[in-house]
Amino acid sequence: MTKSECCEIDGVGPILLERSYKALRMNISIKPGGRIRVAVPQGISFQTAQAFAEAHICWIRSQIDRLRKLEEARAVLCARAVPIDVPEATTRLVKRAIKIAKDNSFDYNKISVRNQKTRWGSCSGRNNISLNIKLMQLPEELMDYVILHELVHTRIKNHGPQFWRELDRFVGDARELRTRLKRYNLLCMAI
Repeated sequence: MTKSECCEIDGVGPILLERSYKALRMNISIKPGGRIRVAVPQGISFQTAQAFAEAHICWIRSQIDRLRKLEEARAVLCARAVPIDVPEATTRLVKRAIKIAKDNSFDYNKISVRNQKTRWGSCSGRNNISLNIKLMQLPEELMDYVILHELVHTRIKNHGPQFWRELDRFVGDARELRTRLKRYNLLCMAI
């Protein structure tokens, strides 16, 4: 049985049709650089998969365009980003987190600073706080929001309504700050 085939669709380009033993239904994925793949479950022909891709040309084009814009924005952010002095940034972030925790009576185990690509921060089950060094490139209000977000997780380990109410007590409108932070997500991935 053939594991993959490649087809060409006008206006989109090459598409990899790849047999997937895990997929329950056909799905299309588009990777950076414009690589398009259709996962083809067992029992479905590659001809049917190609017809499926052709039926979704508008969606594929919109996703390619969206990815292209994201890659352009990421390149601009990389070009504009100010280099971070890692030792100084680490010291400042840890000191800031310790102060915020003390001022608001939070207990935590330890605080570390890392260069993460997908998260601004995290809190482990053992209350270890990890902060992204790129927080230094955010406005101070958003840096403090991320720190408080992770500190609230030392008390509430999920993102349920109780978590958001508790976070609101410290930051005001947490959801508005979260929305503002999303504008900087490309920065998190950029460097």
